[in-house]
Amino acid sequence: MKNQIIIREAITEQDLAFFGEQMRVYHKRDIFSNLNDHDKEYFLDNARYQANSENTRIKNQGNCYCLLFYLDDQKMGFALPVFYHQDCKRCFLMEFHVFSEFCENGMDSQCARELIAWINEKGTKYLEINCDTTQQQRFWQNFGFILNGVNELGVPLMILPPKEDIPIVIEILTAPENGQFKKLENRFLREIEEQPLTEEQQTQLAQAIWNGKITFFIAKCDHRMVGMCSVARCFSTFACSDTGVFEDFYIEPAFRKKGIARKLVQAAQDWCRENGIVSLTVCSAPCDEQMYQNLGFTISLGHTYAHLI
Repeated sequence: MKNQIIIREAITEQDLAFFGEQMRVYHKRDIFSNLNDHDKEYFLDNARYQANSENTRIKNQGNCYCLLFYLDDQKMGFALPVFYHQDCKRCFLMEFHVFSEFCENGMDSQCARELIAWINEKGTKYLEINCDTTQQQRFWQNFGFILNGVNELGVPLMILPPKEDIPIVIEILTAPENGQFKKLENRFLREIEEQPLTEEQQTQLAQAIWNGKITFFIAKCDHRMVGMCSVARCFSTFACSDTGVFEDFYIEPAFRKKGIARKLVQAAQDWCRENGIVSLTVCSAPCDEQMYQNLGFTISLGHTYAHLI
């Protein structure tokens, strides 16, 4: 059939060489165009780039696909989706590019539709992509993508969530080394304009969780962690009993306004009652006071002051 877009995996040595060269040209022109000469030499060195690409393929063997778009027998673009089947059936679209001569008459949109259909056939629940320009964001919004915060580097993320309604389950975190949890925590920190945790800090946090100093409650949509909150336990001489501090309250933007916040807070409050914690307090910014009051934090304890050591 003429004028039909076909997706083929680059498998032969010739196709892989074409894929790698076109990716490098695309990066040089569109991605790293503002770098200085020294950085360009590092990021765009062909041998290094090919080695990094090969490492990515080996690391994700069976889950990383170098794809080429064809119109009849003409190559018209490429894509690089990476599947994380053990990580909530997620696919991350690392690269998507249609050559300029094929972008007229909506051919780039047609390639995107074909690619989304190809990815969905793999049983994917969530499709994600980095989009750092408003033009890219508008393009992917046409296919149902939603802005979903930023990654650890501060780059905007977009997600194509499942069409069906999936029940939300609240669980206590039992594996603090979980990669999803680390990403969720760092995205929370980015949203409140704090730096992501270093490896040392991640180790310290995991140890505090194992030691019972802090308990995390995780909201899951199918197998994806989409929200969290925590209770840090401490002893109060005023109450002569354990009290809790409510922290790390975060829900991915694409999953807000679905009742997840109330479910997380309710789980934390119930857990406190069951574990002899007599009060749960939260330090709130003025803009969030009404939200916390609606969630049951109704007793004002005045202002909180801190001295950082």
